[in-house]
Amino acid sequence: MRRPEQTLVDVLVLLALGAYAVPFFWQLLTSFKPETELLRVPPLLPSRLTLAHYSVVLEQSLIPRALVNSVGIATLTTLLALAVGVPGAYAIARLPLPGKGALLLAIVASTAFPQIATVSPLYLLMRTIGLRDTWAGLVLVHSSFALPLTIWLLVGFIREIPREAEEAASVDGAGTLATLRWVVAPRLAPGIASTALLTFLFSWNEFLFAYTFTASEASRTIPVALALFPGVYEVPWGDIAAASMLASLPPVLIVIGLQRFLVRGLVAGALKE
Repeated sequence: MRRPEQTLVDVLVLLALGAYAVPFFWQLLTSFKPETELLRVPPLLPSRLTLAHYSVVLEQSLIPRALVNSVGIATLTTLLALAVGVPGAYAIARLPLPGKGALLLAIVASTAFPQIATVSPLYLLMRTIGLRDTWAGLVLVHSSFALPLTIWLLVGFIREIPREAEEAASVDGAGTLATLRWVVAPRLAPGIASTALLTFLFSWNEFLFAYTFTASEASRTIPVALALFPGVYEVPWGDIAAASMLASLPPVLIVIGLQRFLVRGLVAGALKE
């Protein structure tokens, strides 16, 4: 039988989640409201639902191109961070590297630098090597900031994997790369999924670098496109709400798709490191 304290905690958690979700559902409701009812409260609920705002966003704005840019940049950032982070984390967690404790501490400490402190030199670098206003420039910058967190998380996940299977593979003649590919990687799948999700969300939501390093719709991401959403004589609240709902859709679908792996990864104990 549940104790009253547990029931109270559950109720408080549900209330907190409800309060947290109110702005999202209000934005969702606004995106379907007719233009004439946007600034009228009451009534709280619209008299009818309309897709006019979504039609404007999809047909007359740069949001669709920005969505494609964000999906591509965030996906490439995630793949690059994992391609470098998985071997790096395995080396720190398993190989006899001298001073690897200090190395891991330095990797984590590198995340303490604020983005605003590095934006100017990175801008000059991107302009010098010709990567300003390109996908490649944003992917490299996003990966450089996502990589420390990726390595730190994966080191913790790898340390949770028993060594016996790796030792057996070594006895059978498997090298380091083969052991990583066929023994460690399958057991690391929940951790990789959790880390990939966090990396994707970081790249998807990043604004400062995306705003500074882009100058046209060729590589402008969705946070920048939302910030620059046109409004000359009035604020198009309905169109902005529809655009924000479209911007929220890919991360929500990814979280739902990776929910099983995400839950397994978060309870695997890696975050206790």
